[in-house]
Amino acid sequence: MSRASHAGWAGMREAAHAEWTKLRTAPGTLWLLLAVIALTVALSAGAAAAVRCPSAGCGQDPAKISLTGIELGQAIVAVLAVLAISGEYGTGMIRTTLTAMPRRTTVLAAKAAILTGLVLAAGTIAVLASVLAGQLVLPGHGFTPAHGYPPLSLAGGPVLRAATGSVLYLALIALLSLGTAAVVRDSAAAVGVVLGLLYLFPIVAAVVTNPHWRRHLEQIGPMTAGLAIQATTGLRSLPLSPWTGLGVLATWSGAALLAGSLLLRLRDA
Repeated sequence: MSRASHAGWAGMREAAHAEWTKLRTAPGTLWLLLAVIALTVALSAGAAAAVRCPSAGCGQDPAKISLTGIELGQAIVAVLAVLAISGEYGTGMIRTTLTAMPRRTTVLAAKAAILTGLVLAAGTIAVLASVLAGQLVLPGHGFTPAHGYPPLSLAGGPVLRAATGSVLYLALIALLSLGTAAVVRDSAAAVGVVLGLLYLFPIVAAVVTNPHWRRHLEQIGPMTAGLAIQATTGLRSLPLSPWTGLGVLATWSGAALLAGSLLLRLRDA
């Protein structure tokens, strides 16, 4: 390994350690992570309890129902990710951070790495608990082999893909939010931009009467495209295939991080 590469890795380790310490000791981090888990599981369990399948072929997707809570949990993930950087702008600590670590891209990369790890951990717990809730609740509401629905299990390929993809979805939402916050800087404005990107596309698509334009909106919206990963039935009717949809969200996240990195380097702290 060259001297420059060794120095780069050393700098990344130092930055990651610093970001881990800041996030771990921030008073809101633990509560926000717990809120991601609790709200995701609560909404998923509520959705499973509210749905009914009285006859065969009722047109419902048990896996997607069990993972409904992701639509709420992502909002808490967005808040957590935004605060990871915009909170430092609010307190002025960002100047200290960038003085101690002049390589600004390294700082953002370290924040992204630590944040992704925390969200993946919380998301895994939330998704597993949501699937478990679906396993326990849905059979009592008509989702039985007699109606054409095998028991919900992570051993099944489509359900495992939906669960794994939902965890990755939350991680990508965190990166999208982090990049947006690096661009916007202000916490409230950054949260507003991210939530607007997530929820505005499906709202507009719902009121658009032209099926061609509705489908395009669903294909480009980060939430509608990304959540295609949860579908296990009716895949032919989806605007995008599950992994392609998650790829659209990854593109949004990558673009936000790239913009955030460029502006972080060009602007004063």
